[in-house]
Amino acid sequence: MEENKKVLLSVENLDVVFKQNGNEFKAIDNVSFNVYEGETLALVGESGSGKTTIGRAIVRINPCTNGAIYYRGEKISGKLSHEKDREVVRKIQMIFQDPAASLNERATIEYIISEGLYNFHLYENEEDRMAKINRAIDDVGLLPEHLTRYPHEFSGGQRQRVGIARSIVMEPEFIIADEPISALDVSIRAQVLNLLKKFQRERGLTYLFIAHDLSVVRFISDRIIVLYKGRIMEVAETEELFHHPMHPYTRSLLSAIPIPDPLIEKKKKTFVYDPEKMHDYSKEEPALADIGHGHLVFGSPSEIEKYKAKRER
Repeated sequence: MEENKKVLLSVENLDVVFKQNGNEFKAIDNVSFNVYEGETLALVGESGSGKTTIGRAIVRINPCTNGAIYYRGEKISGKLSHEKDREVVRKIQMIFQDPAASLNERATIEYIISEGLYNFHLYENEEDRMAKINRAIDDVGLLPEHLTRYPHEFSGGQRQRVGIARSIVMEPEFIIADEPISALDVSIRAQVLNLLKKFQRERGLTYLFIAHDLSVVRFISDRIIVLYKGRIMEVAETEELFHHPMHPYTRSLLSAIPIPDPLIEKKKKTFVYDPEKMHDYSKEEPALADIGHGHLVFGSPSEIEKYKAKRER
C-alpha cells in the first residue's frame, strides 16, 4: 500500500513541550508518521494522550519544540513566509471538537462560512461568493434560510455541519477532524461520518481523523495510529489492527468498546493496561518496530520478537 501511495504530510521526530510556572510537560514525545494522499488516518487514544496536540501542531496553533512537519515535501513547521503561511492555511483546514466554542456567537452563519473566502479573497464577485456559500451549506444539509441566523439558534449537529461547511468552502486538500462527532447525538453521528466520506469520494480529500472511540474509527479510517501519553504504541491498517492487536494498550482500548448485547456486555471483562507491571525497560530500550504486514508496534527487542512470533501464528 505504502509504495504506491504519495506522501501528503510527514511528521518527523515531533516533540511538543508545554511550559507553565517554570515546569515543563512533554505532551508529544518523538512522534513520526506519514499521511498518504486520499487516505483517512486515525489518531486514537484516551483523553490526554496528545491526539489534539498533534493536530494543532500541524495547523501551527501549537509550536513544535523539536522535529519538523512537511507538507508535500516542504517544511511547514517553524517560521514561514507570509505567502507560504497563507497557502498552508488554505490547504490544511481543521474541524474542531466543540462546535459551540469554535463558532463566533456574534456572527451570522453566512459570515462564519465566508470568513475564509474574505481573508483569502477566494471569490470573483459577490455572486460567486454567495454561490460558493450556498453550495457549501447544501453539501452539509443546511438550508439557505439558515444563513441569516446565529450559532446559538442551532443544535449541536447543525453547528458541527456549519464547522464542516466553513472548512470545505476553502477547497482544502487535507482536513484534520478533531473528534468531529463526540459532541453529537448517536443518530447525528452517522450522518456527519457519511458526509465526511462523501466529500472524500467527491473531492479526493485526505483526513487526519482524531477520536477516542474505536468503533467509529473502524468505520471511517484506512489506517490507525494508537497513542499513549504522547507516544505511538501501534500503527496498522484498520482491519489488521482489529484482528491482530499486539500492544497491550491497544488491547485495552479494544476491550472497552461497548457491545450492544446487554448480556454479553455484563459478562465482558475489560482489560486494564498497566505499563509498570507489563513492561521492564530497565535493561532494553523500547522503540517502534515493524513486525510485518505493515504493522508497527512499540516495545523492547525481546517484546518485538514475541509480537512477531504471535502475528505469524
